[in-house]
Amino acid sequence: MTESLPLFEVLPRDLSAYREGNTGIDYVHRFESGRPGPHVLVNALTHGNEICGMVAATHLLDRGIRPQAGTLTVSFANVAAYESFDRAQPFASRQLVHNLNRIWSPEWLDGSQDSPELRRARELRPVVSAADHILDIHSTSHAVAPFWVYPGFARNGAAALAIGQPDIHLVMPKGMTTGAPLIQHGAHGTESGGVALVVECGQHFAQSAADLATDVTLRFLAHFGLIAPVDSPGNVSKPRRFELLVTPVIRTESFRFVRPVVGGETFAMGELIATDGPDEIRAVCEDCTIFMPARAAIVGREAVYLTRPLE
Repeated sequence: MTESLPLFEVLPRDLSAYREGNTGIDYVHRFESGRPGPHVLVNALTHGNEICGMVAATHLLDRGIRPQAGTLTVSFANVAAYESFDRAQPFASRQLVHNLNRIWSPEWLDGSQDSPELRRARELRPVVSAADHILDIHSTSHAVAPFWVYPGFARNGAAALAIGQPDIHLVMPKGMTTGAPLIQHGAHGTESGGVALVVECGQHFAQSAADLATDVTLRFLAHFGLIAPVDSPGNVSKPRRFELLVTPVIRTESFRFVRPVVGGETFAMGELIATDGPDEIRAVCEDCTIFMPARAAIVGREAVYLTRPLE
């Protein structure tokens, strides 16, 4: 497994002008309309090399987009990792120590461990908790079709469907078993919470991912009435839905897929997908579809998402 360099269509830009914000928390900006409506959080850079979220967030700020109802908060999460970007190692700036999208549980946030990501999550905890609805913007290391990811509550599926794109939905009825993502924090991980969605917009450095991130962000805000409806039509294709079943974690540096994969490949029940030292990862159902295959064998990182089609 090698990390060949991607095509760089979008690269990081200096974010120092956005540091101060107006909330007392670095890189967090909040705008209140003074009219009734929901509090919506648009979160970018949960992972430092997922550039499309930065593009969407700066689009909102640079163009002075303000809510016509409710409250809009725009945050840049893991700026420390983002600032470590090295074009020669573009995947290394995903995180500095911890995966910022797996530590949103009391065990991590209230625990004794320390890292740049844990310190940032603790800073952002009141920001995430205050939001009624959350859009967390991500991208993928491989160039695959964009998709939604969300806990398996009806409210999330309905919102993703109404927004209209992407048309692939990855549903997590049991949450993310390898940790607690931001969209599962607090009430958002329960029946009583608001809408909380991850949008995976495509390959990290692709212009199409940045364009989609911006479009989905505007549609998300329009869906909740913070801005006027977006004029351009959304993707009206019938959605393809998949249920997350299990996420194996890489145990050895000899982890290998049995053939080149990028995500979206389908395996028959019991078919070998990868080997990990003496262990095997096999398909756990018929038509087992994989998402997010690891680009490199990094011990402790997630190997691959194993899913089954829901329709």
